[in-house]
Amino acid sequence: MTSYGSYRQLRLSPQRSGVSKALAKDSPLWRLDWILLLAGLALSLIGSLLVWSATRGRDNLTHGDPQYFLYRHLTNFVIGLVLCAVVIAIGARRVRTLVPFVYVGVILLLMATLSPIGSTVNGAHSWIQLGGGFSVQPAEFAKVAILLAMAVVLSDQVDAGEREFPSHRAVFRGLIWACLPMGLVLLMPDAGSVMVMSAVVLGILLGSGAANRWVLGILALGVSGSIAIWKLGLLSQYQIDRFAAFANPQLDPNGVGYNTAQARIAIGSGGLTGKGLFHGTQTIGQFVPEQQTDFVFTVAGEELGFVGALAIISLVGVILWRACRIARQATDLYGTIVAAGIIAWFSFQAFENIGMCLGIMPVAGIPLPFVSYGGSSMFAVWIGIGLLQAVRSQRPIAA
Repeated sequence: MTSYGSYRQLRLSPQRSGVSKALAKDSPLWRLDWILLLAGLALSLIGSLLVWSATRGRDNLTHGDPQYFLYRHLTNFVIGLVLCAVVIAIGARRVRTLVPFVYVGVILLLMATLSPIGSTVNGAHSWIQLGGGFSVQPAEFAKVAILLAMAVVLSDQVDAGEREFPSHRAVFRGLIWACLPMGLVLLMPDAGSVMVMSAVVLGILLGSGAANRWVLGILALGVSGSIAIWKLGLLSQYQIDRFAAFANPQLDPNGVGYNTAQARIAIGSGGLTGKGLFHGTQTIGQFVPEQQTDFVFTVAGEELGFVGALAIISLVGVILWRACRIARQATDLYGTIVAAGIIAWFSFQAFENIGMCLGIMPVAGIPLPFVSYGGSSMFAVWIGIGLLQAVRSQRPIAA
């Protein structure tokens, strides 16, 4: 048993057949967390139906093809699965050696986005148009780059047996690596993605066993930084309006508060079991803006009701439960940190997205993992699943 981690050294039962032993030892499929994988698959497929329902009647978006967004969402889903499989095939240890290249590649993409190559969508200059209606949002991949870079820096000395916990110098270096992509994303400005990245950094610090003073310091810095950003006018007017509408929902229900007001109406009208898939009046009437992306949860609330909304939340909970299990059983600190960062990423992003649909969180333009339409988001979360599976594959497997 290794000195780090709380997992148990598990052994194959002597009663098992030689074929089963060979499978347990050699088959990559045996080492997959199938519950985690199936929960992600279920969420993505549910998302396909919700995106289809939200867009099939919007001719201005679909160019007259009701299945336009359905096919594109399923295509993104399949590509995400391929990326997940690639990460699993590479393995956690080899991914670790590729981190510098991933980090530099993401930084170059973020810099390209800020250049004239990038394009502006909903007030944020955070996209690169690829042609044919396809685009990429590098900020989504910056989340992966941050958690991998910090995992390498914080775990090096610990995994080498030189220290029990990360040193202050290692934590400082890790934060420096995180600040560069976060700063570039903030310049776009994409405050929602920066919020998620901040949650990832906190999750990594907590998972790494870093001194509590670092966590408290980051929280204090986050509060003071938010105030400074507000005072210095670094937020665009539409972002300021969103926070104002959150603070006072009745401020402008037909203007800046319109999205949240209509989202709550849609969800509340669904009742216990909903109005039925493709039969939501708010959805058919196109009352909720950006319903296939930021507000896709409103489709579930209206058409599938409380039961359907709870099913989505439960599936997210299953993913987080399995990720926590992988973090606890990781054979090294690197694996624990990677899993902890993904837990913070998925949990905060899901909470923020669902919360803004319910009016308990400010509207921040954050997609619901696995469910919302968007290729970059889908690719990133499935890379996250691949990283979790790769970390799990390093540990002994139960009989």
